[in-house]
Amino acid sequence: MNLLLSNDDGVHSPGLIALHEALSEIAEIRVAAPDRDHSGASNALTLNRPLSATELPNGFMCIDGTPTDCVHLGIGDMFDIRFERVVSGINTHANLGDDILYSGTVAAAVEGRLLKQPPIAVSLVNRGNWRFDTAARVVRQLLQRREPLAVPPRTVLNINVPDCSWEELRGVQITRLGHRGRGQLPQRVSCPRGRERLWIGAAGDEDDAGPGTDFHAVREGFVSITPVQVDMTYYEIFQNLNDWIEGGL
Repeated sequence: MNLLLSNDDGVHSPGLIALHEALSEIAEIRVAAPDRDHSGASNALTLNRPLSATELPNGFMCIDGTPTDCVHLGIGDMFDIRFERVVSGINTHANLGDDILYSGTVAAAVEGRLLKQPPIAVSLVNRGNWRFDTAARVVRQLLQRREPLAVPPRTVLNINVPDCSWEELRGVQITRLGHRGRGQLPQRVSCPRGRERLWIGAAGDEDDAGPGTDFHAVREGFVSITPVQVDMTYYEIFQNLNDWIEGGL
């Protein structure tokens, strides 16, 4: 198989390197990743300037843009092969529940949604053990399954892996996205010149995180796989909206 790897932590991230090492043994790999950390970039594209792409000694393409930029260029004509799938990660921390709205890791995967195979975003639910090897092995095992995964077009697999050894994993659960509560308020800080600045606060605590959610699965030691659809239309409330606007404006 031909795989394009990317991430949002930057081209030198140990998670990306671990993923490349694990998958190079089973696939033809190319890497296009940002030149720096772009956590929280979501699906941003750089439209106000041209982008620079530099090949590093290890063959990785280093791009001065967002994760979405990297995949957009990578699946274009940057490389000498046509890709079947995008794999994004391994993110250094979790992408659970509402995190995916902001995640550059998930956004990089989403940019590969039109390829033949469903893209994968993989994150380590970091507890200070830094077991990227476990997360990389999870992805490798999934890619080596004999039967191809039958899912609707534009489906993305969001995978979160507990920060433990392979032997300590309890298994795999197919989950839905949980939800976080409201994030912390921005922190007011001063720059060296005494001017006030606002630092975005930390993400909210778990709110909807019971059995069946991605939060619950990883907390119990399971790999969480959540199928995510790009279509965000809320079909179930069409009738409510039609009733609400009955008679026109």
